[in-house]
Amino acid sequence: MTSHHSIHPLDEALALASETTGQYTGRTTPGYWNMVGPFGGITAATLLQAEMQHPARLGEPLSLTVNYAGALGEGPFTLQATPVRTNRSTQHWTLSILQAGADGAPVVTTTATVVTAVRRETWGAPDTPMPAVPAKASRTGLPAPAQCKPVRPAFRSEWLRRYEMRPVTGELPTQWDDSGHTSMTQLWMRDAPARPLDFCALAAMADIFFPRVWLRRARQVPAGTVSITVYFHAGGDLLAQTGTGYLLGQARAQEFRNGFFDQTALLWNEAGIVLATSHQIVYYKE
Repeated sequence: MTSHHSIHPLDEALALASETTGQYTGRTTPGYWNMVGPFGGITAATLLQAEMQHPARLGEPLSLTVNYAGALGEGPFTLQATPVRTNRSTQHWTLSILQAGADGAPVVTTTATVVTAVRRETWGAPDTPMPAVPAKASRTGLPAPAQCKPVRPAFRSEWLRRYEMRPVTGELPTQWDDSGHTSMTQLWMRDAPARPLDFCALAAMADIFFPRVWLRRARQVPAGTVSITVYFHAGGDLLAQTGTGYLLGQARAQEFRNGFFDQTALLWNEAGIVLATSHQIVYYKE
C-alpha cells in the first residue's frame, strides 16, 4: 500500500494549471484568507510561482514588485505571465491576475513585474548585519527561536495559522490607546507546518508583518498594502541550505503622512545571512 502525505497548505495555495504558455488558472484557498481577501503575501507568492513555472524563465528571481489594484475575491482566477525582454543575464516580466467582475467580464485585480537573473560569483559583503537583539544570548548573540514564545493569532484571519511566529521585540499592543512610540518589530518565523524554504515561501514571508501604523500609534486603523517590492539576495542553493530553519525578520516604517506610509523589512536566516529585503507603501484611514 502506498502512503499519501497531505499537501502543504502553501503548495495547495500555489497550485496553478496551464494549457497555454504564460496563461494560468488558480483558485484562492481558505488556508491563507485574511479579513476581506487572501493574505497579500500569498498573492505575491502565486505571481512568482507562475513565473517560476514558465518554460522561458532565465535564471532565478532577483526582484518582485506587486501592485494590489483591487480586491481578489474568493474563487477562481486567471494569471498571465509574459517575459517582455531577455538579456544575457537578466530577464524582465510583466504579470497580472484577473477575475470575473460583477458582469462576468474579466477585471484586473493585481499587477506585477519580476526581474530574474543568472547570478555569478563576485565579491560580496554584508552591510546590514543581523541585529544583536537583547535577550538570553545564544551562539550568535541573539535569542534562539526556542527562547521566544510563539505568538497566538491576534485575529481570526486564517492565514496567521500558516506561520510560526516567535516575537523578539515589537509585539502588537495589548491595548489600543494611542500610546505607541516605535514601529520596529523583530521576530523569528517559518511556515507552519515547517516546509523547506524556496523563493515563493520567502516572497510570502516578506509580507508577514502587520501594518506598522498599528504599532507606531497603538491604534488599529484600517490599512492595506498598495505596492510591495521584494529583493532576493540569495540564490536557490542558499535557500535550500536554510531548509526548514527559522528566519529572523525585522520591519519598521520610515514616514507616515497624508494617509500613506512605507515600511521596510529584512529577513536573515539563522546563520545571519540576509536572504531578502522588502519595501512597501501602505494606505491607512482615520
